[in-house]
Amino acid sequence: MKHTFKILGAFIFLSMFAASCADDDIENIAVDKPGSVAELEYLNDYDALKSYVDRSSNPIFKLGAGVTASDYIQKGSNYRLINENFDMITAGNAMKYASVVGDNGAMNFGTVMQFVSAAKEAGIEIYGHTLLWHAQQNTKYLNSLIADREIPVDPDAKLDVLDKQTDFSTMTEFPFYVMGYKPDIIDGVLVSNHPGEWYQYFVVDGISTVPGREYKVTALMKSSKEGTFNVQMGNWGATTEIPIMVSTEWEEQSVTFNTITTESSFVVFQPGGFDGELQIKWVKVSHSEAPSVVYYVNQIENSEMLVGGSMDNFIVREKGKGDVPGAILEGEGPDGTNAIKITSIADPANSWDTQFFIYTPDKTWEAGEKYRISFWYKASAAAASETQCHGEPGGYMHYAMLPQNPQFTTEWQYYEAISSIPAEGNGMKTIAFNLNVNKTEVTYYFANIVWEKEEKGNTMPLTPEEKADTLSWALENWISGMMTATDGYVKHWDVVNEPVSGTDTDGDGFYDLWAAKNVSADDAKNNFYWGDYLGDDYVRLAVKLARQYGPADMKLFVNDYNLESDWDDNHKLKSLIHWIERWESDGETVIDGIGTQMHISYYMDQAIQASKEAHIVKMFELMAETGKLVRITELDMGIVDATGTTLKSGELTEQHHRLMSDYYNFILTKYFEIIPASQRAGITLWCPIDSPANSSWRGGEPTGLWSQNTKRKHTYAGFADGLAGK
Repeated sequence: MKHTFKILGAFIFLSMFAASCADDDIENIAVDKPGSVAELEYLNDYDALKSYVDRSSNPIFKLGAGVTASDYIQKGSNYRLINENFDMITAGNAMKYASVVGDNGAMNFGTVMQFVSAAKEAGIEIYGHTLLWHAQQNTKYLNSLIADREIPVDPDAKLDVLDKQTDFSTMTEFPFYVMGYKPDIIDGVLVSNHPGEWYQYFVVDGISTVPGREYKVTALMKSSKEGTFNVQMGNWGATTEIPIMVSTEWEEQSVTFNTITTESSFVVFQPGGFDGELQIKWVKVSHSEAPSVVYYVNQIENSEMLVGGSMDNFIVREKGKGDVPGAILEGEGPDGTNAIKITSIADPANSWDTQFFIYTPDKTWEAGEKYRISFWYKASAAAASETQCHGEPGGYMHYAMLPQNPQFTTEWQYYEAISSIPAEGNGMKTIAFNLNVNKTEVTYYFANIVWEKEEKGNTMPLTPEEKADTLSWALENWISGMMTATDGYVKHWDVVNEPVSGTDTDGDGFYDLWAAKNVSADDAKNNFYWGDYLGDDYVRLAVKLARQYGPADMKLFVNDYNLESDWDDNHKLKSLIHWIERWESDGETVIDGIGTQMHISYYMDQAIQASKEAHIVKMFELMAETGKLVRITELDMGIVDATGTTLKSGELTEQHHRLMSDYYNFILTKYFEIIPASQRAGITLWCPIDSPANSSWRGGEPTGLWSQNTKRKHTYAGFADGLAGK
């Protein structure tokens, strides 16, 4: 549908003035339109954006737009514009984990279901964003699932721990906020009398509480008559009330709360209609917990040396060879378990010419720190050994480590010791075994190596296996819930969003996946990195669950940003392709497409702009070569002047607008030129309308094809022409 150009009020006023004026000469005055108006009139001749897509040449192509779900559901100001111009919509936030999952794990799909219903009614499709991401997760809930668990003990052995107490014997005046009634403090006792109407008052405030923990409120009190009244605990808007008894004798009375949901709480006594005189000496809040015990936490990632697991904890140094992780010998350990071997040389110069290292790269040991170590060992001949403290493998620190050095025989033996790190080993990471004590060639075998740190407390961490199992359950709940809520209507999904970092720490030539260890402290705290617990192949689980619970004709994309990067020659895209190949190497995982976000800018520095354009072309070429569906998932554009300053909408000239229009045309033209028709999944315009100044996303920038008052801009023409192949 064409959009009618609206004449400005000033010209309406002039025409009215001319029509009413008696002077005939006035009627012949020519009034020119301002240049800014005239130069945009050509946009009236353009039709709706989606009409420019040649459907016969692009049978699977969908033109999409980013929307705010709540605005779309309410059929807000831009509802008609979106439906007229686009085939598909993507919710900015409504379908993300943190928007649906509450602090207690409860999932509210109300907005998602309304969004799907509104899209169905309008006959427009939805692109799902996103099933799995590290950002915008409910970290409070997810971290609670994998928090340390209380060590089980006999309930009678639990200790009562005081959280907060109010002792009125030290006071002369009521210390808390007054809610219409103020009790008296007489001789160190709180005294309250029924004022003739319902009443209440604070008795404890500022209690640090853990949601979900059970708390006991105890008061030493008596009354002029027996009865009950309510005790309230929690915080404003999140309190629970429980009745407590009181007698005519000084007695400790208690009530228990197990529904606390806040991290800071208060206790309020609510005598209400109870008309006895209450006297209270003190009120305390406590919880019970298990007594502190000793336990051990393994610092080795793959103690059993399972195939496919990391062998970074086991480093072999043989004469004439570089240090390498030990090679797994399947079934050659005791009782058919796995093992590794190290072969020493004959006639060595030193006992350390052949070495085996048990290495904890992420754990630095302190002097005096207690540990427990165990392993199975044997050799091809009887042989002695020595053990040393090292920093990194080969970084000698001290000549003695284990309390007893293993004495090898040709039969499997079990070694176990509990000891502490020597003073000289402060800062060590490695136990080094010198395996050239014997002067003959000997082959040494190790299996099932466990090196544990001693801990002491009343809670203990879940094992990595327990954490992985729990989070796999949580992920299945989430994905199955989303698929149920969308009821098969959403057939295109970002199955994983932004998995690839911009650093290569392991030197394999490809960027690592995002993890807590390669981000800032704030990001590690605020985000949740699923791969830290499920492993680098966590994407396989997300794909499996989506296929299990979603529609059979669903298409799954891995979506990321900076895939058009010129500063690293598209290395992030190359890394993403590498990871996709790895995930699919199991023969079961299928990822249908790659999504490129393209939050880009036009650069007035022509050398920079030329480089940007060249790498957009290269990005499309690399994506086309994969044979996978290709979608631009979040396309928007700003503009940067020659000094490197990002310009705001009000700062743009006619030239700026024209250049941005041409850039849109370039991007769409190259997309249709380079990506084969069978792979053209579509393009989503992330910000159809210019970003408001107060927006958290590119605030005040000219990101849209429409201005804030929904007038078409020059970029509309460039985008439409690009879709039409002009």
